[in-house]
Amino acid sequence: MGTTAIFGAGVMGETLLSGLLRSGRARDEIVITEKRAEHAEKLRTQYGVRVLGNAEAAEMADTAVLVVKPQDMDALIAEIREHITPGKLVVSLAAGIPTAFLESRLPVGSSVVRVMPNTPALVDQGMSAISAGRNCTAAHLAEAEALLASCGKVVQVPEKYQDAVTAISGSGPAYIFYVVESMIEAGVLLGLPRATATELVVQTLYGAATMLRETGDHPTVLRERVSSPGGTTIAAIRQLENHRVRAAFMTAMEAAAARSAELAAGLE
Repeated sequence: MGTTAIFGAGVMGETLLSGLLRSGRARDEIVITEKRAEHAEKLRTQYGVRVLGNAEAAEMADTAVLVVKPQDMDALIAEIREHITPGKLVVSLAAGIPTAFLESRLPVGSSVVRVMPNTPALVDQGMSAISAGRNCTAAHLAEAEALLASCGKVVQVPEKYQDAVTAISGSGPAYIFYVVESMIEAGVLLGLPRATATELVVQTLYGAATMLRETGDHPTVLRERVSSPGGTTIAAIRQLENHRVRAAFMTAMEAAAARSAELAAGLE
């Protein structure tokens, strides 16, 4: 893979850094940039990697991973574009920024991959969707996939689906946390101690997710196995249907996808 430079070592940048090291990448093959001097020193001490300036990191990198906020992307590109030479790979984890936006600001022919990660990457259970830019080679796309696989699962999707990906897996953890929070509050309402309610809900979520992954059964099949005729579960499901919870989730994800597209359009 050569040298990988991670530009911006905030939460996701540090997550990727630690994942790469756990997956076996050598420390001398990774450099990072970080504008907060105190945080940069912490990372240097904790991970044993070099912390460089943006231009120097771009010059020596074979793969440049851009993990800055969308509003900071223009300034970063202006600083590193002269150092992005043919054959280098640019991987962007900045939410909502299309590959065309980067390609128009980088040298002609630059190889760009767009990534939508999510926060479970913090515990090596991330879900990343990657999309190739116009000039991206198959080898570069495979390299980007291997890079993100250090923190979880990776799927390749055409870029036109990235707004939908953002709505489902990018924002998805927040929906799950919202449901968990609601279930815990219900447990408290029913008289359980908060700690007990939390343990019950979290383990139930973990177990249900594991069943989905391990059995391969459709969620409807798994739900029906719990829903005995005339029982407690079907009574609860009836209330969820009466309150149009399924429709609410669909509407919410449509709104997230629309907002993602709106943010991207504002960059043009």
